[in-house]
Amino acid sequence: MARRHNPYVGDPATRRARSAGYAARSVFKLEELDRRLGLLGPRRRVLDLGAAPGSWTQYAAARVGRSGRVIAVDLVPIAIELPAWVTTLTGDALDIEGAVAQFAPFDVVLSDMAPKTSGSRVRDQELSRELFVGALEVASRLGRPGSSFIGKLFMSQAFSQVREAVAGLYTRCRVMRPAGTRPNSAEVFLAGLELRLGAPLPGR
Repeated sequence: MARRHNPYVGDPATRRARSAGYAARSVFKLEELDRRLGLLGPRRRVLDLGAAPGSWTQYAAARVGRSGRVIAVDLVPIAIELPAWVTTLTGDALDIEGAVAQFAPFDVVLSDMAPKTSGSRVRDQELSRELFVGALEVASRLGRPGSSFIGKLFMSQAFSQVREAVAGLYTRCRVMRPAGTRPNSAEVFLAGLELRLGAPLPGR
């Protein structure tokens, strides 16, 4: 059986991330999103959903510093070394009633979650939508008023509906595609800024 090609092996961004001590090249996407939106900073409390292998957690921890707090959750254990102000949880990132709730409210909720691709574009798009809406629900329940959310989504016919859900919860909604995104990738990031007090929960 032929070995499946891994497009990230030898990738310049992957090498740059590893030389800087980050777990994955995706850190540069968050770095750009943070620079453009001003998401992270000292004393902020951050929830990182679907955090493994941990590059977004590493970046967020550095930005919030000792005065902040980062909670990182994934079904897969996060194996990298992280500073003392980071708590890692192994479990369902979308379980609102679980261990994550004890650390709420959050100033920023991050989600770089994506489904394992199935080979069916329509199915993958729907799975991505479900993950995004689940993350949005977590952010709307556990974020403090005025907090921010950013999540990854595969483009599909449901995009307008999902964007409207974000716009219904947050004062501002931004659609972003970081420079580090591969040209053939269907992913975009939707950002919700300034969670409204008493915002309605998103529908599944």
